[in-house]
Amino acid sequence: MTLKTGDSLTAILFGIISALAWGGGDFTGGLASRHESPIRVATMAEIAGFFLLIVLIVIFPEPVPPLNIWVISGLANLIGLTGLILLFRALAEGQMSIAAPVSALMAAIIPVVVSAFTEGLPGWVTFIGFAFAMVSIWLISKDENASRLQRLSDLRLPLLSGVGFGLYFVLIHSATQDYTFWPLIAARTVSIPLLVSYALITRQRILPLRPFRLLASSSGLLDVAGNTFFVLAGQIGRLDIAAVLVSLYPASTVILAAIFLKERINRTQVLGVIAALVAILLMAI
Repeated sequence: MTLKTGDSLTAILFGIISALAWGGGDFTGGLASRHESPIRVATMAEIAGFFLLIVLIVIFPEPVPPLNIWVISGLANLIGLTGLILLFRALAEGQMSIAAPVSALMAAIIPVVVSAFTEGLPGWVTFIGFAFAMVSIWLISKDENASRLQRLSDLRLPLLSGVGFGLYFVLIHSATQDYTFWPLIAARTVSIPLLVSYALITRQRILPLRPFRLLASSSGLLDVAGNTFFVLAGQIGRLDIAAVLVSLYPASTVILAAIFLKERINRTQVLGVIAALVAILLMAI
């Protein structure tokens, strides 16, 4: 199943849905990582996502891609999975309202630069939308109660995870121009054996304890939803627009953290959400 019609509004809608799904997945994965190893959480998430993808490929069949697509997809997932584990650790060790937005900011920058070389520069209105999106991510990441030194020390893992996500966006976009679900399945056929092997070599449990498996599995299911809608957005629109929209996912992570963990949303973060809405509007023009 692939979409090739250049409907920019549909691409933007898919990008927003992807952001919502990824934000929810990061919240549930980060919450599980406060009680379990991020490696075990990622393993459970990857397995749950794999089974969902098998169901989707049965419902929406597509031809099996050539070997090079499998290789690119596997490499993409290894890089993206590294970013995810780093983000889970950052979410577990610090405030979700800091780690997720900083990671997303770096994840958005890399595809924008790559797309400028591969797809040409977008229109000036879209560029202004990008600027609002970047500002919104930065504003959402502000914590008025943390000292500057504390914030800087919290940035290392989120920045590294963002590099992983940005490279993942670029690679998986290149692998999914003619395919949707097979590249995502191919990615997990690489990551799951590696995660399981790591657990066996280090003599630790492969999966989280039972009370935390639902949270970890939910993260994997939401991750598949985020991936699928990102792929669809990239098929009918530009890589940079899809990646920037997807990178607004911290808004949902912050809102969920405020609802369930009572993390306070400050006025600066509210301004960030407003800036994100303006960015979406500008990119839709």
